[in-house]
Amino acid sequence: MITIKSSDGGEFGGYLSQPASGRGAGLVLLQEIFGVNQVMRDTADWYAARGFVVICPDLFWRQQPGIELTDKSQEDWQRAFALYQGLDEAKAVEDAAAALKFSREHPSCDGRVGAVGYCLGGKLAYLLAARFPVDCAVGYYGVGIDGALDEATNIRSPVMLHVGGRDKFCPPEAQVKIHAALDSHPSVTLYDYPEQDHAFARVGGEHYDARAAELANLRTVEFFARHLLGAASSVAQPNLAELWDEHVKYEFATRDTEDTLRTMVEDAYVNHVPVLTGGVGQGELREFYSRRFIPQMPPDTSMTPISRTVGAERVVDEMVFEFTHTIEMDWMLPGVAPTGKHVRVPLIVVIHFRDGRLAHEHIYWDQASVLAQLGLIDAESLPVVGVESAEKVLDHKLPANRLIARADERKR
Repeated sequence: MITIKSSDGGEFGGYLSQPASGRGAGLVLLQEIFGVNQVMRDTADWYAARGFVVICPDLFWRQQPGIELTDKSQEDWQRAFALYQGLDEAKAVEDAAAALKFSREHPSCDGRVGAVGYCLGGKLAYLLAARFPVDCAVGYYGVGIDGALDEATNIRSPVMLHVGGRDKFCPPEAQVKIHAALDSHPSVTLYDYPEQDHAFARVGGEHYDARAAELANLRTVEFFARHLLGAASSVAQPNLAELWDEHVKYEFATRDTEDTLRTMVEDAYVNHVPVLTGGVGQGELREFYSRRFIPQMPPDTSMTPISRTVGAERVVDEMVFEFTHTIEMDWMLPGVAPTGKHVRVPLIVVIHFRDGRLAHEHIYWDQASVLAQLGLIDAESLPVVGVESAEKVLDHKLPANRLIARADERKR
């Protein structure tokens, strides 16, 4: 543990986690209502493994230093709520700012420091950005932000907020207020997770959702990489991840061909490598998107993000693509009538950008896996797999070399 000096002469503890390199941008991790417990320490270590120097300050020190509770018992919940209700919020923000100052002065920190908070800490991250010079801040399912929207005018640094659509601590009316006040704010980005409850990113929690947590975490790490690690170039360079997310929104959410094309350069091309569908130039792409792609996407289509790499001119997205084959899909399965079967397959997209718009997409997946899951080829007699390829990507601990073992068995 480390010791941090408060602005009013006191001292309080905090947990420090450093990257393997021993040096990096700083992060102040702001706790949930359970104190600096194992969940918070694990979260700090997770960010440190991604290159950040992380400090998680004890924000309950003015009531009871060193408190550690869990979400596993009613007694701990009651104690956590009592501490939350007894918290002097203004002092907690000042203590977060003291941790910010400590981080900037720490020998392992390169000077730039962001903040990330969860639950109680989600609101404190928002308030920290409004009241103190943090370089950027992220809040996960912050409680009570709707009561502090008047402070948004003071926010100058980039802020990202993750909102669970079914969060009982941030009900629909509060979410409406947050969007009304912040959607147009030039420094604030809001992400909604419509099906998620409070604490959907708390590993092991009642409402933990691995897919939503992975997506939120990918967005957060990319946000910090851009504003803390690549700050010198972020002003001059467009946000490629946001450009790509906007393009995907028009394809899969609003399903608008013209909006999709507006994100692309005039001579853009799309190549679905396994089946060579797509198009070259906006004329071909207009025909492809309007007839073959957007209207031929099954209604239950979903994408589980696995990883994202953002470079100077490219974004590489790795995901698991999932659908039920209930309609014709000329872009993926030309000439194959709907089978009604469910498919999960790993998919890679390589996106190149030019002048702030998409120039080309190279999209790869294992067509043999798709055909095996649809029952169109016999996976038992060929060296291919079906849904197992997606399951292995999602869980690397699953057994490897099963096809080799099968081949060895047949030789006996």
